Amino acid sequence: MNFSEDQSIQCGSKKLNLSVPVVMGIINLTPDSFHDGGMFNTDDELLAKAETLLIEGATILDIGAVSTRPGAKLLSPDEELERLIGPLKLLRQKYPDTIISIDTYRQNVAAAAIAEGADIINDISGGVIDNDMIGYMCTQTAAYILMHMQGTPETMQKNPVYEDVVREVGSFFLNRLNHFKKAGKHNIILDPGFGFGKTVEHNYKLLKAIREYTKYGYPVLAGVSRKSMINKVLSTAPANAMNGTTVVNTIALLKGANILRVHDVKQAVEAIKLVEQFKESNSR
Repeated sequence: MNFSEDQSIQCGSKKLNLSVPVVMGIINLTPDSFHDGGMFNTDDELLAKAETLLIEGATILDIGAVSTRPGAKLLSPDEELERLIGPLKLLRQKYPDTIISIDTYRQNVAAAAIAEGADIINDISGGVIDNDMIGYMCTQTAAYILMHMQGTPETMQKNPVYEDVVREVGSFFLNRLNHFKKAGKHNIILDPGFGFGKTVEHNYKLLKAIREYTKYGYPVLAGVSRKSMINKVLSTAPANAMNGTTVVNTIALLKGANILRVHDVKQAVEAIKLVEQFKESNSR
């Protein structure tokens, strides 16, 4: 069944209901992420963070072991797996019913993660960095987040150029979705890739266009949390960008976003509740 028919998406053995938008809470296992790298040095710290995100209202935990901040260098697959698998096993055991997403662009890492119970693979490159990813995910019941990125994390912000960013991102989605449709795979989530090979202007054009992408019949994820599209406008730093993040998340929700990927779950959940109340009050 397609998402557009019942507003839900299958994530492995779990069903994710998106009739109301949900929050994906970020757990970075990297020492060098742009906002919260190097936070988890012990199992207790990791579990405490996960528990906080879930108590605050996260529906999905998104675990990443490779920094994808602008300028980040690629990590070897072995290093990524070494960082990832232990924490994934720990979280899967502790929270068997929680939907866990793995932020990776490598097919072999995705396979190892799915073998350990991952429910979603979140690929920042949409299968471009690893050509084996799309074919592999077509054989899996885990959901796939198809994100657009121009270039690689190391090069993406050097000089991103588009003739029409909204149209080009849409063309990328449709091209990739064609491969999944042919394989009969429908549990796909679209992510325009805010901050991944885009200028501030590009990002806000994409923000306005979210509803256009929802017309493709798949849920859309917005990942704007504490990013430069906020900091450059407000002349602030990631550590001080919570208010700006909430404002942009609210715009994303009003434009049709189904999932908010955030560092700050409580504030995102509150934004969803207020936007849902706004919609309900104005639908009568």
